[in-house]
Amino acid sequence: MKSYPRQLHIFFNALTYYTRFSAPKWVEYSAENQAESNRYLPWIGLLIGFYTALIYWLGTFIFPESIAVILSIAASIWMSGALHEDGLSDCIDGFGGGWEKQRILTIMKDSRLGSYGVIALLMALLLKYNALLNLQETVLTIITAHCLSRFFPLIIIYREHYTGLEEGSKAKGMTTRKMTRFDLAIAFLPAFLCLAFSPFAYISILIPLLALTLWLGAYFRTWIDGYTGDCLGCCQQLSELTIYIWFCLPWFIG
Repeated sequence: MKSYPRQLHIFFNALTYYTRFSAPKWVEYSAENQAESNRYLPWIGLLIGFYTALIYWLGTFIFPESIAVILSIAASIWMSGALHEDGLSDCIDGFGGGWEKQRILTIMKDSRLGSYGVIALLMALLLKYNALLNLQETVLTIITAHCLSRFFPLIIIYREHYTGLEEGSKAKGMTTRKMTRFDLAIAFLPAFLCLAFSPFAYISILIPLLALTLWLGAYFRTWIDGYTGDCLGCCQQLSELTIYIWFCLPWFIG
């Protein structure tokens, strides 16, 4: 039987968890491969970004731009299984309805969606929709946003420690293993490529994204002594939103 590089196994472990894409039958699934697969999350974001941007681009030839935007948002949610959106709503529910660590973690683990989570999800979708309608370089920004927004949650993993309730799920190993500098280097490569092929002004987005990530890390640490998987999903969604809104500022669309 032909052997494949271990990094391919790790990549496809990430692909099948974070998207609806299937993997070849030879892929080896293991706790160890799952634990190391986060280094490929921005690469997964790059694939989702290309897919979503393609849906948007094709949609503009058939429908009004507003419908093309909705289709692209729906495509990104479908491709990722609403994984990050679920994290956003659960995280906002927990911090909105909890007043101490154990209560916050319990609410986040609850499968039921509360009013805070519903409002947060609706606001996020509305902001995405309106921001995408006002972008100048929509296709490029979509690709960049999906890739970059999946890098910054990894900084939280690198800097903070996991504090979630024991779950026994396959996601736990992915969120508890500390990121190494090697992991971050592999993870940042697709983000670097996105920025390298973008207008120079796009580099400015790193400033608000880094500020947001450091603030979220400190906020999570203050209230729950670390982060959970839902916190990472929240970081991804807020990072993606930040990118869209940042490029709607007057000096980008003027």
